[in-house]
Amino acid sequence: MQKKYIIDLLAKPNMLNSKPVTTPLSPHPPLTPTSGELFDNPAQYRIVVGSLQYLSFMLPDLAFVVNRLSQFMHSPTVLHWQAAKRVLRYLAGIMDMVSTNAYVIYLGTTPIAWSSKKQSGVTRSSIESEYPAIANATSELMWICSLLTELGVRLPTAPVVYFDNMGATYLYENPVLRSLTHEAHCH
Repeated sequence: MQKKYIIDLLAKPNMLNSKPVTTPLSPHPPLTPTSGELFDNPAQYRIVVGSLQYLSFMLPDLAFVVNRLSQFMHSPTVLHWQAAKRVLRYLAGIMDMVSTNAYVIYLGTTPIAWSSKKQSGVTRSSIESEYPAIANATSELMWICSLLTELGVRLPTAPVVYFDNMGATYLYENPVLRSLTHEAHCH
């Protein structure tokens, strides 16, 4: 899932064949609100940085640089755009590495629990990697609900788990397929 998202993101600014770099941000020159001339395509900058924000939930090594780039959304410069393209070049170099599973649990609009872990091994499909991640998030959510109940806190609505993998959704909604998959992994 992440690799396809990264490939799609690299394709937008025509950077699929860009030379990879080993770090997402260069210390020089420092990024300031007035660094360089205004970028002539601020919409493209905003689209790329917005897409990077989504990825930063799953790739914590992007968190700092994406936060920094987000500070210039209102008036990006050419230097800011070059920094954003460097992040894309970094992604080009890591997209074939081990994937990361992540989740965030909110109480209302406040995040109260989160996890971001590299997968322990190579999987044959996105379903195989996403389904255990969903189970881990659900287990954490159940524990939090149990704790809140013990504290006398009543939730106004039932908790909801959102995930973005159609195969995992289909597997979850099809109990026959789910039981066959479970048997296949247990034997």
